[in-house]
Amino acid sequence: MVDNTCFRSSLPGELVIKVEHSHEGRGKAHIKVELRDVDSGNKTSQRLSTDEAVERVFVETKSYIYMCTDRDGIVLLMDPDTYDQLEVPEDLFGKKAKYLQEELKVKVELFNGTPLSASVSKHVTCIFKEAQPPVKGIAATPKDKIAEMQNGFTMKVPPHIIAGEAVIIDTEDDSYVRSWTLGGA
Repeated sequence: MVDNTCFRSSLPGELVIKVEHSHEGRGKAHIKVELRDVDSGNKTSQRLSTDEAVERVFVETKSYIYMCTDRDGIVLLMDPDTYDQLEVPEDLFGKKAKYLQEELKVKVELFNGTPLSASVSKHVTCIFKEAQPPVKGIAATPKDKIAEMQNGFTMKVPPHIIAGEAVIIDTEDDSYVRSWTLGGA
């Protein structure tokens, strides 16, 4: 699979973020691309012929530390080496924005210093501020219960998880992985 975020369309300032090849009947094949304007961040769709040029560009991936999110949805990140700060729109994180918490390490892809995408790691440690108390005498096949993370989001966890406990969450499918123990093991 091609890393689409590293290509630029024939239009200046437009980066390809999604590609879909299509061949309909006897007609000529074409490629439907989703483009993001580097400066404004606006997304557009366009159909390209298969012989249209696409330029490969260098996209830098850097690690940052999450600091905070303001009311306007701007995420403030800090470079751990230089202490420089970077502001990125919260929507660059997509559905994983709910896992942002102080001192969380994140990755940002930059093109000429402009953030294109941002992500959190596959597994993050979260502390639950509220969880239903464990039920005594439950059946041999316990059901998951709902617990609320410190940032207000809820998810299903095993019945033994209590409020204040740290757990490791899979950010790909929002599932419980395991309890976190001292030393991170």
